[in-house]
Amino acid sequence: MSSGMTVEQARELLLQNVKVMDVEQVDLLDALGRVLAQDMESDIDVAPFDNSAMDGFAVRAADLSGASEAHPVRVKVIEHIAAGDAPEITVGPGEASRIMTGAPMPAGADAVVMVEYSSVIEGDGATGSLVALSREVTAGENVRLQGEEVRAGDVVVAGGDVLGPAGIGLLASTGHGRVPVFRRPRVAVLSTGSELVEVDQVPGPGKIRNSNSYSVSAQVIAAGGVPVRMEVVRDDMQATREAFTRAAENSDFIVTTGGVSVGDFDYVKPVLKELGELMYCKVTMRPGNPQTMGVINGVPFFGLPGNPTSTYVGFEMFVRPAIRHMTGHTKLDRPVVSARLTHDVRKKPDRRYFMRGIVSRGQDGLEVLLAGSQSSALLTAAHRGNCFVVLPEGEREFAAGQIVNCMRLDMDEGIEL
Repeated sequence: MSSGMTVEQARELLLQNVKVMDVEQVDLLDALGRVLAQDMESDIDVAPFDNSAMDGFAVRAADLSGASEAHPVRVKVIEHIAAGDAPEITVGPGEASRIMTGAPMPAGADAVVMVEYSSVIEGDGATGSLVALSREVTAGENVRLQGEEVRAGDVVVAGGDVLGPAGIGLLASTGHGRVPVFRRPRVAVLSTGSELVEVDQVPGPGKIRNSNSYSVSAQVIAAGGVPVRMEVVRDDMQATREAFTRAAENSDFIVTTGGVSVGDFDYVKPVLKELGELMYCKVTMRPGNPQTMGVINGVPFFGLPGNPTSTYVGFEMFVRPAIRHMTGHTKLDRPVVSARLTHDVRKKPDRRYFMRGIVSRGQDGLEVLLAGSQSSALLTAAHRGNCFVVLPEGEREFAAGQIVNCMRLDMDEGIEL
């Protein structure tokens, strides 16, 4: 076991001890935001047939050579084709079919003139009418060709892709009502501390509400996992032992809050040592120096501090990338931008600081200010902020105007800036 690990060392050791989840088949809409487990092929050509990209008139392009507002070309409308219809008449010289967007192109026609460039000379513009077209077109203009997007057998969405709305639409158009994705890990969330009461209770003397259980569970959901909120674990060795054993039996990952320091009633580390393996218990960072990582019966375990902001920061830096890895994601790092401090900041030099800040665009580029009190017991700055202002080890003072790195919490991993 090592102590005082760097953030990078601690994160890497955790990632080495988590594995990608198995694959499950889910309904297409349930796959939104999840990672596709294998390549998916199209069962048809898309588009499945040549069709009109506009409302207008299907014509032979050669017939409209030289057409203009001053010299329109007259054509006879021989058919009216709606989306879903099957054309029945071949377009010949001097003829056109009235056609709607998405309707199949009729034989003989090779282009579509938009309806905006037409005027009715006789009739109502439908079958039997005489229409003047005031714009020439080229062959293929305003026509979506069969197989233009994909051909039958082509891979439409690749394994490893994260499915967004467009990917869902592609899979729907190519016949995939159920798709294989990596399973979401069940994450046991345990808050330790005899001082904790549930949120619907008014805390009595010496008691506080169990807010960490909810904030951590929300972070689990945001990371792509399924939180399993367990009862508060009172400060007792046997109660802690029983709770950790149940968690290991019923989850893929265990997250605890509190009980990881060196107090008289902090039982997380001794129970973790007893039931499994303790790999580290300190990381050179602030807030949240006492970050505890281990394994119980093959289930990864991460013990976060009890102070709400320390919990929030530790989850973001370690647990979130681990859960994303388990769900098949390969992009594990939030975007980092450079921004100019708007005020002086001081820190102790022995640790890396993750201060809650607000980054915005100023007159001379991005600028950042702290979002409020940086107390590890208060969540308000984390709620108001959109970034971690990352201040490195070894430095003490950062003057207004200095460029610092800001980890964007309002942007997903993998975004290139």
